[in-house]
Amino acid sequence: MTLAGDSDYVRRCFKEYGLVTDPSGNYSAMYKPYHLIGLELGISVASVGLRREPTGSPAGWHGDVVATAKRDMAAGQELDGEGGYTVYGRLMPARDSVADGCLPLGLAHNVRLKHPVRQSQPIRWSDVEYDERSPAVQFRRLMEQTFA
Repeated sequence: MTLAGDSDYVRRCFKEYGLVTDPSGNYSAMYKPYHLIGLELGISVASVGLRREPTGSPAGWHGDVVATAKRDMAAGQELDGEGGYTVYGRLMPARDSVADGCLPLGLAHNVRLKHPVRQSQPIRWSDVEYDERSPAVQFRRLMEQTFA
C-alpha cells in the first residue's frame, strides 16, 4: 500500500507507527498485515456515509485486540489506551481472549491497575478497576456472553 501524508497529523501518524518515509516525510509504502485505525477510520466512515458502501462485514467474532503492557507497571498505574504510553494492542483469537479474561484495548482508557503487570503481558479484567455501569463495559460483556 502507498500512503501520502497531506497533513501534519498524517505525517505524525507515520512516525508513531514507525513507517519508513521518503526524505520529505510525505510518502510511505508498506505491506499491511494490520489495521491503522487513525488513518483508515475516516475513509470507512466516508465510504458508508457518502456511497452507502460498507468496508467490511464480519462473518463472526474470531479476533480480539487485547491491551498488552508496554512496560512493567505497578499497581495504581492508570492506563491511557491505544496510542498512549502504557498499552498496545495484540491480536488474539476471540475465544482465547474471553477464556483468559483479557481486557479489550478499546476499554483500556482511564482504568487503574489493581496488580503489578509485566511488560508484554496481556492485561486482564481482573487486573484493573473499571466501572461495571459503563455502557461500553456492559455492551462488551453482552458481546462476550452472546458470541464467545
